[in-house]
Amino acid sequence: RVQLVESGGGSVQAGGSLRLSCAASGLPSFDNYVMGWFRQAPKKGREGVALVYRDDSKTLATSVKGRFTISRDNVQNVLYLQMNNLKPEDTAMYYCAATPNRFPRIDSVHEFPDWGQGTQVTVSS
Repeated sequence: RVQLVESGGGSVQAGGSLRLSCAASGLPSFDNYVMGWFRQAPKKGREGVALVYRDDSKTLATSVKGRFTISRDNVQNVLYLQMNNLKPEDTAMYYCAATPNRFPRIDSVHEFPDWGQGTQVTVSS
């Protein structure tokens, strides 16, 4: 079955950096899926952070442009999120997700059928 396993979360001070990883298994072909990072803060809905498409093009949420970078390794079947200059408002549970849809919208959580368990990111002032 499909498994997505996130790692790399933790607690950092504002201005610090973290790199999240998502190891994928059970997908028929990793490079035929659009991969995404989403986050959910307490009392808020799940929001899209970044997507990387099959052709390696990317979309970032406005709130993280210039600070976050999404990338994928199609040999190791791993999705990454490099997070720099972290801010307290970045505090959330971060999830990776996969969809066979070719052009999902970054705000369309429902288009992603496969999800990891999440990794917590906490940024202090």
